[in-house]
Amino acid sequence: MNIGKNLLTAILVSGLCINVIPAYSYISPEASMLYQEACSAEHSQDLKGAIQKLEQAISVSGGDAMLYTKLAGIYSEIDEFDKALENYNKVIKINPDDAFIYISIGSIYENQGKYEEALSAYSKALDLFPEYKYNYFNLGNVNYQLHNYKEAIKDYNSFLETYSGHAEARENLASSYFAIKDYKNTESQYKIIYDKNPDGFKHYYEYGIALLNNDEVEKASKLLEKAIELDAENNSAHLGLAQAYQDLGKNEMSYEQYQIVLKKVPNLNTVRLDYANLLADMNKNTESIEQYNMYIKAYPNDINGYINIANVYKKLQNYDKAIENYLVAISKDNENIELKKDIANCYHNKKDYQTALKYYEEVLTVKPDDFNIKFNKALALHALYKYEDAITLYKELLSQKNEKIIKSNLNDALVSRGHELVEAGNTADAIEYFKEAIKGGYSEGYVYFGLARAYRKDGDNTKAAENYEKAISIDPEKTAYSSEYSDFISALYTTGAIMQSSDNKSELPSINLTVNAPDIQKKEPEKSKQTQKPEQTSQSHKTGVSDAATKKSAEYIAQGDKNYKNNNYDAAVKNYQDALQLVPNDAVTLLKIGNIYKKKDDNTKAINFYQKSIIVNPEYTDGWFNLGLAYANENNLIESQKSFEKVIEIDPNYNSGYAYYALGMAFEHQGKKPEAIKNYKTFIKHNNDKELKNTVEEMIKKLQ
Repeated sequence: MNIGKNLLTAILVSGLCINVIPAYSYISPEASMLYQEACSAEHSQDLKGAIQKLEQAISVSGGDAMLYTKLAGIYSEIDEFDKALENYNKVIKINPDDAFIYISIGSIYENQGKYEEALSAYSKALDLFPEYKYNYFNLGNVNYQLHNYKEAIKDYNSFLETYSGHAEARENLASSYFAIKDYKNTESQYKIIYDKNPDGFKHYYEYGIALLNNDEVEKASKLLEKAIELDAENNSAHLGLAQAYQDLGKNEMSYEQYQIVLKKVPNLNTVRLDYANLLADMNKNTESIEQYNMYIKAYPNDINGYINIANVYKKLQNYDKAIENYLVAISKDNENIELKKDIANCYHNKKDYQTALKYYEEVLTVKPDDFNIKFNKALALHALYKYEDAITLYKELLSQKNEKIIKSNLNDALVSRGHELVEAGNTADAIEYFKEAIKGGYSEGYVYFGLARAYRKDGDNTKAAENYEKAISIDPEKTAYSSEYSDFISALYTTGAIMQSSDNKSELPSINLTVNAPDIQKKEPEKSKQTQKPEQTSQSHKTGVSDAATKKSAEYIAQGDKNYKNNNYDAAVKNYQDALQLVPNDAVTLLKIGNIYKKKDDNTKAINFYQKSIIVNPEYTDGWFNLGLAYANENNLIESQKSFEKVIEIDPNYNSGYAYYALGMAFEHQGKKPEAIKNYKTFIKHNNDKELKNTVEEMIKKLQ
């Protein structure tokens, strides 16, 4: 703010010396002559001589307001303010309603720094002569000096209503708005000043800070850069520019500005919080923590230090330190809901769900409709195995927002609760929970595994089998599903139950994998290495089976083989199933049943039994190979490919390389020519059949 010495008084009360005595004066001719001589001496800058003449005139006339006024004015010019005030007060006694005398008195007090006295004098002048608008400028100046900024703003605005072009008053008004942090009006006033005289503009710092606080960051940065260009020692401008750069995401440039100031003023703790925030934004976490600690030491009662350092610890997943600082902050502001959310979040991330629930409840007491907190509460309940409560809350949330993640979590809770109920023996409710999850979109094998267990407990073996198979088909890598299904099959065959497979039919068209190549027959057990050495394929699965049962099973299998050769397929299936009742989980026998269904063109049931054969013996290459052929006939080329790849993984030399040939055809029918060619070439290396090798070489040429 630029408030200079007020010269208004001298202009008003000293005036120009005139040869005519004012009409209200009745001084003697001698006193009048001395007054004229005093004026001449003043004009000649002989101020002491002028004072002597005026004092002689006063002694002659006995005192006159005009003479005291003139004398006071000259004393003001030579800075003898006490004598000037003494004479102005004499004028007041003679003429107490002279507003301009009070203005002159106010001017002297203002120049002496006696702003309360100046304000009193200017206010008296305003009471006496409210029409004199220029006096508002004087009032604004002293109110500003007294930090009565709101009063100063009123005075300057009143003045500018009449003198709108007064540059100094406009600048002082802008400074007053700046002082009370009214940045909107600060900006508007500086804009008027800048637009009127951009070349003469001086207040780049104040204008820049106002723009910064009004979120006009880009423009603010330009003005603050100019302020620093004009005054490189302006630390406040550097700090303002640091904030502007930070808001613009120019963190490195912001860091440089902070460094400039902190190197000069290392103990400037007032900016340390902002500086620490910048360091945190730059992931300079160790440095930011150091700065936050320094700030906390300087300002131990400011909760922002504790909150911000806790945020950094939280980002670093040091939840114990984060909680420690959040708890200090909450002790200073126990009603801070956002803090309680942060604390709950940390406990949740620590998997201390019980404590997290405590804070979630406190938040919901104040904000019962906080959607996110309710969701987090549901997650905590879910993690604590309080499935019923979690399910209720998930459903409430879904009624408000149909969000995928809520629906997914609801389904998980339903399935978990269903498994819990199965263990408790409440299969009816468990089945309902599982079905609700499936209806809600749950598609993982775990839900079907749960249904299988529930139906198994209820004795509904058909539905149990269907759901075991569904679970395994969805998650084939889950060995627990296959293992339990194996036990289930064993139990069924032991008790004489007959397995029924799914009747679902593939809608994909049939495909002959051996087109343009010699026919590859389904691998019959008697031709496979598994049947050549049966003890390697199924003996491990016969634990607990008596020798008598094994012998009787072999008889059933022999009879089944005989019926199979005679095309008595139904009788063969019955023989094989009788064998399985005695020796459950025999992969070879399961494969034979699958081959019969394939002969009968029931590809779905064939796949079902091939899958069972690899469930009971995951290393059974014949099972995997025939499953791949069956999938190919269903035109399920992806699963066909996977099956042949599994054969090669188990036995790269399987059956003279036929798995490579089959895999090549699967790739060829998918349009993957390079992969097909690669596998055909590998097949040629493994196979010694010249005619077949020639045929495959022709196939390779066509693909190339």
